[in-house]
Amino acid sequence: MALTQDQKKRFRKLAHHLKPVVTVSESGISPGVMAELDRALEDHELIKVRIHALERADRRAIIESLCQQTGAETAQVIGKVAVLYRPARKPKPRLSNLIRPSS
Repeated sequence: MALTQDQKKRFRKLAHHLKPVVTVSESGISPGVMAELDRALEDHELIKVRIHALERADRRAIIESLCQQTGAETAQVIGKVAVLYRPARKPKPRLSNLIRPSS
């Protein structure tokens, strides 16, 4: 499921105010990171991930690996932060970042 440019634009706009909920340290991807990433994607669908790798190529490889292992798509990458999207198997409207709360 590749994201269209319109979807990416919408997801970037929705993710702008979000804080990273998962952090990948310099030691790389661990089972704990994968479990937390899967839980966050299932709960929120649209999340930010911070990657603490020094080299750009290493960060890109980590993001690609995260997406392959979770079935997520990359909506945006800026520096050490990636915006990932994966539709929830059982959507949780109260937790989803795709629904804007009324103000």
